[in-house]
Amino acid sequence: MNAITALDPQSADGKAADLLGAVAKSLGSVPNLFRVAAQSPASLEGLLALSSALRTGRLSGRTREALALTVAELNGCDYCLSAHTLLGKGAGLSDADIEAARQGRSPDAERQAALDLAAAVVRMRGRVAEADLARARQAGLDDGQIVEIVAQVALNTFTNYLNLVARTEIDFPVVKTLPRQAA
Repeated sequence: MNAITALDPQSADGKAADLLGAVAKSLGSVPNLFRVAAQSPASLEGLLALSSALRTGRLSGRTREALALTVAELNGCDYCLSAHTLLGKGAGLSDADIEAARQGRSPDAERQAALDLAAAVVRMRGRVAEADLARARQAGLDDGQIVEIVAQVALNTFTNYLNLVARTEIDFPVVKTLPRQAA
């Protein structure tokens, strides 16, 4: 059961209704994440704006989805793993690519560097080592792409944390986080 109520788009009003209507028009439905975020129209508007802006950036859809899977796995968010497994397939990730991304891996060297940096950002809460940045740059990532990776981590962390706090009901084929190894 949700700890934060997911708004019914049919009974929403004002800014929340407008934003949920835009989501429905764009996606054909309103996933529960957006219905929960609509409890704060400002938060939903920010989520949609950052997501839209990052889609126009230099990171490919495949890389953005791989990043979302890596971050969701690290943060233990089944909702986002479920959503981004489906979205990743739509972006062209194979089942093997999706499984690899969940473990922070990719056969593509530049995408691997992006996943490594994102994992370091999550694990170190942004306090990455110079060596992490050097490896990203050696793999061909420039400062603009590094900034986009940090922005993608921030976006995914927001949705991960919101879904974990809200206990958002998963409305995608369910994917569960991998068992965690003892540290």
